[in-house]
Amino acid sequence: MTLDVLSALAAGFLFALACNLDTLLAAMGQGARGIPLGLRELLTAAAVTTAVTFLSLTLGAIGASFLPQGLSEKLGGLALAALGLWYLLDALRGKGEPLQEASRGWLALSGALAVNNAGVGIAAGVTGLSPVLASSWNFVVTLLSLQMGRRLGRRLSRWSKLALPLSGALLVLLGAAQLI
Repeated sequence: MTLDVLSALAAGFLFALACNLDTLLAAMGQGARGIPLGLRELLTAAAVTTAVTFLSLTLGAIGASFLPQGLSEKLGGLALAALGLWYLLDALRGKGEPLQEASRGWLALSGALAVNNAGVGIAAGVTGLSPVLASSWNFVVTLLSLQMGRRLGRRLSRWSKLALPLSGALLVLLGAAQLI
């Protein structure tokens, strides 16, 4: 392998890691709440975030200069903060998510994560990062982050009363950090 290939692989992997810290945190919250993560939810979340990531990287490569700078990051931040506020409101109301609504929870999560990746993707696309390579890494790292976050969350389930407000607060902070 040449240095250019290794450099491109490393850049794609680091991009995927950066995009998936919020995935790990959100999955911890879902796992601590006891929300099941089946193969369908896992693949849906990874596919949705990867498709949006690929599209945003491609758009960024074509020319993000036509979009207002920072708009996608701000929308992603708002989406994550809104999801976090939703968790906080549920915690204040003493409401957990019923298991039959779990798929919708994972779908909402994957939508928020996808919007979040869009801003980063456009910015990375402008730098010339390969959309195929970075999106492939994103798919793999998203799958791993969801599984690892869910397992960590389940291990912390004895603290489940704190899981919902804590994950909500973390998502709000993460979203707010992107808005700033």
